[in-house]
Amino acid sequence: MLGRGQSVFDSIDDWLIIAVVAGILFYGSSKIPQLAHSLGRSVGEFKKGRLEVEREMKLEAAANANAPAPTGPAH
Repeated sequence: MLGRGQSVFDSIDDWLIIAVVAGILFYGSSKIPQLAHSLGRSVGEFKKGRLEVEREMKLEAAANANAPAPTGPAH
């Protein structure tokens, strides 16, 4: 029984169950492992790209820290 101000879909668990049921209905149970594999590979590629960008940013920050400070024009 729902109390006042409560919704049927108020938590992430409810939405996750709905998404899994919808996935099974749309794709069939045989396609779910293929979709999970593709999703896992995509997440791995995203993390690898993010780490590469972070590494490049650290290298740039280190290079800028080691560079001599620019001097302004003498007046």
